[in-house]
Amino acid sequence: MSDATSPEQAPDVQLPEQQSPDFDAMARDIAEVPAVEVIVTVAVNLMSAAAVKLGLTDDGDDHKDLDEARKLVHALAGLLDASTTEISSFHAAPLRDGLKSLQLAFREASLVPDETGQGPGEKYTGPVYG
Repeated sequence: MSDATSPEQAPDVQLPEQQSPDFDAMARDIAEVPAVEVIVTVAVNLMSAAAVKLGLTDDGDDHKDLDEARKLVHALAGLLDASTTEISSFHAAPLRDGLKSLQLAFREASLVPDETGQGPGEKYTGPVYG
């Protein structure tokens, strides 16, 4: 038998007031952030996660998962497609370049590459050529 306490046996622990989340403050903080910044931040997070799943980091093979990468690249393409009219080309151009780089990296990493136009996100971006 284990000495670990099961969740049913765990004592009721109350967090001190300063450790509990201040949802009103978080809502105010979010309210002050322009939508463009939120969109760009989400896009950069998707790009970073996709790069990790494509094995493009120092520990590449440890985290490589092309199925997960496909989902992330596809979501990034959808976000950029939907937000193109909402964000300026100043923001959109580097994000589109990053997306294309990820799509090309996905194609190179695939043992059996998708048909042109069928890769992740290509339904939004059109065919990506190497």
